Amino acid sequence: MPASPTVVLNDLAFSWPDGESVLDGVTGAFGRGRTGLIGANGAGKSTLLRLIAGHLAPTGGTVAAPGAVDYLPQRLTLDADATIAELLGVRETVAAVRAVTAGDASPELFDLIGVDGWDLEERSAAALAQLGLPPDLDRRVGELSGGEAMLVGVLGVQLRRASVALLDEPTNNLDGTARARLYQLVRDWRGALIVVSHDTELLELMDDTAELRAGSLTVFGGPFSEYRAWLDEQQAAARQALVAAKQKLRVEKRDRIRADAKVARSAADGRKKRANGDFGKAMFDAMKNSGEKSGAKIRGLHAGREAEARAAVDAADLLVRDDDRIAIQLPDPGLARSRRVAVLRGADGREFVIQGPERIALTGGNGVGKTTLIEAMIGRDATHEASAQPRATAELATDRVAYLPQRIDDLDDAATVLENVAVRAQGVTTGELRNRLARFLIRGGAVDRPVESLSGGERFRVALARLLLADPPAHLLVLDEPTNNLDLDSIDRLVEALSAYRGALLVVSHDRGFLGRIGLDVELRLEASGRIARV
Repeated sequence: MPASPTVVLNDLAFSWPDGESVLDGVTGAFGRGRTGLIGANGAGKSTLLRLIAGHLAPTGGTVAAPGAVDYLPQRLTLDADATIAELLGVRETVAAVRAVTAGDASPELFDLIGVDGWDLEERSAAALAQLGLPPDLDRRVGELSGGEAMLVGVLGVQLRRASVALLDEPTNNLDGTARARLYQLVRDWRGALIVVSHDTELLELMDDTAELRAGSLTVFGGPFSEYRAWLDEQQAAARQALVAAKQKLRVEKRDRIRADAKVARSAADGRKKRANGDFGKAMFDAMKNSGEKSGAKIRGLHAGREAEARAAVDAADLLVRDDDRIAIQLPDPGLARSRRVAVLRGADGREFVIQGPERIALTGGNGVGKTTLIEAMIGRDATHEASAQPRATAELATDRVAYLPQRIDDLDDAATVLENVAVRAQGVTTGELRNRLARFLIRGGAVDRPVESLSGGERFRVALARLLLADPPAHLLVLDEPTNNLDLDSIDRLVEALSAYRGALLVVSHDRGFLGRIGLDVELRLEASGRIARV
């Protein structure tokens, strides 16, 4: 437990009204600095933040936090006609200061302003300007992009100076510029901050790292990279201890079998000598009784040692993480290095050719038209992202293309997992398809479940399997913000799967950590003018 904890969890439990358990008996504490909270999808991270914030009531145990708690959810519910002051959460205080300045001396206004509120409008405007936003608190929220709105929301949490601040995936959908500004906000943060995130750059700014896993909260004093290094060391030691424990168990089991055999031979020898008349009945009975007692003692001794060794194996096994990993061998799409796959053309006429098994990142600010460009290229109707004028264009030079959109919305929810994947792999037998799905950790009855019944992580694996197991395999794989809403383990699995892919890759992403791991050949940046430039 941290030396000076702010949030303390004691045997905390939460279940939904239908009885589904999310947290069960979680005990731990968060420190007074910045803490990155990580864990697999479904581990209960967002639920834990809502419990700390008081938005949910525990079904068991307690959660205690000193003073006020401020919480910013993953998705902001925004009124387009609301003002920036409202999004910042300072509207009432700013209005009170304005009223007093205009001559209203009502006592309730002074109570609302308090000691720290007199310069709140000036501090808010200065902070907005520092983020590169117009310092106008009366501006409409509808005039902001989604990334700008999230930045303003985080800034509001900082300005309100609650005792504990909670942020849930604040960098989702932020472009590089917005992320850099948010990182600076976090660097300058004063007070207790708990951030749920899969953004490794953001997690590196944390003082502590906390992992929620299997109902247990582990808090480590250091950023994510140090935690992962420590965890790797712990797991290496745990695996070594498990190997040693299993070897000890084999030795004790062998010794017990040998001892049992020796006792059995001794008893058989005694019976044989009695039958041959070597012993009288009285002597035989005495020797038999002594032998049985000695044999029972020997058996008990070796059985006890074997039981202790087995218990040691069980204890060591509990310390080794048994997380399954995607391990796949993908068919070779047979893409020659000289084969043109696609052409991206900027508004200025400059062309960029994707040729052979190249790995290309397409980056750029929010709203410049990246999704519009790639969806137009593959023949999908992209209406959700405003296109830039003049606009960039793209053309395919192959019909073997697989696309993973930001939202996994192209699966047939009513069909089973097997049926969804079989649509793209009609030349593969059902048995072989089941074997290949197992390598994506989709096994047993899960293969025959309807997609609508799957968790977010399972749904992602099905979508990825459908793309990568297509027959014939795709020449070009197009991914649009693939790490959004994925936990760190799922991102690791995605990187592993892409490492085994031998076709061309076009990725739209703001996640610099992810882009750095997939072996890029080229990064292209799309600008609002429609121009494409090599980075």
